[in-house]
Amino acid sequence: MMTEGEIVGRLAAVRARIVAAAKRGRLSPQDVRILAVSKAHGAEVVRAALRAGLTDFGENYVGEAVAKMDAPRSSGARWHFIGRLQSNKARLVAERFDWMHTVIRERDVLRLNARRPADSPPLNVCIQVRMQDGDDRPALPADEAPGLAALIGAQKRLRLRGLMGMPMPGAPDDAYRRLRALFDELNGSGLGLDTLSMGMTADLETAVECGATLVRVGTALFGPRPRPR
Repeated sequence: MMTEGEIVGRLAAVRARIVAAAKRGRLSPQDVRILAVSKAHGAEVVRAALRAGLTDFGENYVGEAVAKMDAPRSSGARWHFIGRLQSNKARLVAERFDWMHTVIRERDVLRLNARRPADSPPLNVCIQVRMQDGDDRPALPADEAPGLAALIGAQKRLRLRGLMGMPMPGAPDDAYRRLRALFDELNGSGLGLDTLSMGMTADLETAVECGATLVRVGTALFGPRPRPR
């Protein structure tokens, strides 16, 4: 298990990478947030990360995430769902998470809005956009993003925060820059987006240089994911 001290050291190294990349891109490193990807790591790692100064945690599996949310001394964390949404999990995502990063379908927008409790703040939402031609993984084509953004903006219990992208391994810089251009285009239409989520441990520098405002970092913070027993 990663100790708090080990996470502090790894976090400092990640922040140094962000600073260096932001300077190369002539951007402000203060504009880049870290989403700690805690999937497959236990609640004790989340607690250590909270003590180390991390606040935002990304999870792919609803059941695993809810167990961590309910674990002792886990208060203060903000939880981001970064996995593929299953219809039978929409209620739990809407009820328990603070952010949802992988919205690509109208029906998911409507389900999340209908299931978000009225006494909770609006669920923060990112649209997952396809970054490259030939990528057949689930994601929204870039030209359909304005329409889905308008639908999300019409929902009372959702708040559109930005875009999320997952490039293929070895993607050229242009894939990142195209997503940044779409982000800027949508903001030019008055949407007021503040989150462009792209980049992970392996491609963090490229993403930051190309304008990411949030990077999803797991291995660089917590080491390799533990194998199931």
